[in-house]
Amino acid sequence: MQFAKRLQPLQFNVFADMDTAKAKALAAGKQLIDLSLGSSDLPAEAHVIEAIAQSLKDQSTHGYLLFHGTQGFRQAAANWYEQKFGIHIDHQTEVLPLIGSQEGTAHLPLAVLNPGDFALLLDPGYPSHAGGVHLAGGQIYTMPLREENGFLPVFTDIPTPVLAQSRMMVLSYPHNPTSAIAPFSLFQEAVAFCQQHNLVLVHDFPYVDLVFEESGEWGKNISPSIVPSILQADREKSISIEFFTLSKSYNMGGFRIGFAIGNAQLIQALRQVKAAVDFNQYRGILNGAIAALTGPQAGVKAAVATFRQRRDAFISALHHIGWQVSPPKATMYIWAKLPEPWSQDSVKFCTQLVEKTGVAAAPGAGFGKFGEGYVRFALVHEPRILQIAVERIAEFLH
Repeated sequence: MQFAKRLQPLQFNVFADMDTAKAKALAAGKQLIDLSLGSSDLPAEAHVIEAIAQSLKDQSTHGYLLFHGTQGFRQAAANWYEQKFGIHIDHQTEVLPLIGSQEGTAHLPLAVLNPGDFALLLDPGYPSHAGGVHLAGGQIYTMPLREENGFLPVFTDIPTPVLAQSRMMVLSYPHNPTSAIAPFSLFQEAVAFCQQHNLVLVHDFPYVDLVFEESGEWGKNISPSIVPSILQADREKSISIEFFTLSKSYNMGGFRIGFAIGNAQLIQALRQVKAAVDFNQYRGILNGAIAALTGPQAGVKAAVATFRQRRDAFISALHHIGWQVSPPKATMYIWAKLPEPWSQDSVKFCTQLVEKTGVAAAPGAGFGKFGEGYVRFALVHEPRILQIAVERIAEFLH
């Protein structure tokens, strides 16, 4: 049996190897502490669950949901964005519901790239950004993120011949996996650069709320802050599209609900791709998302406080065992430079760590060439469990 050549770049998957290593650890009787996946262990808010529960009793929600039926959700998303960032959004033409932001980043290349076109991606970066380009038959030029540059790309390093064949650039700040944040000036530079070179500018924005620095009260954050929206630098929405998800801020990862906001032509193009693949989620999930976006935001602040506490506990424990790591300003991750002798083999470190101790982490190499030498820990357990994890790591290291 023969398969399409587009599958070949997708065969190498570090995280599949990690799943195998985790299975071995469990089979050997290890008690698993999984810090390898950024899946929040916090529950969705009660008013969100209630909105979904009530929808189940309504038979009118049990059928297919076409685009017109998503109008209430699109309006809620537009209002949420306008209150948060101070930019008007037309919910009819500038918002599109998604099955998580990953759907958007994976499908948009099908609407933007022709075979052979380049996409400019961050390295290290989120794996689905590359996967979508491969499926579209595009080529990838990686923009290295180095610690000495604050894990920010240097646009002037991109070769002219690559730019001539490029059609899109993907950014994502706060950044997974490095936890870096980008200043508004970088977004302004990116918009000007992409306008100059006729590039679509994509911003994947799942960690919009998971920020540990002060960034203003929710609903009043209308000027560029510590975590700006790309549309604040492209207020005319000339080239930009931004992806949001309710997985992180509202702990709705399993419900698979997100949305895109931005340039109306890009929204329409992505809608055409989506229409060929699926309809939409169950209407009850959208009703839950509306409740999340329009209801009390105390749960968002509580989640941020929880992850801040976990960050501090984990960093303190690492420092106690002699592993010096800078506290991240955002996200739910710790991006740690590996000590010797593991500094150039993050996969070996992570597979042996989980097999010998039951502690699972994500190898930096899984996020790209420039992720090698690092490991990502997801703060998805309470501080007591994180402390136990670090104790096991100490035993492994020493």
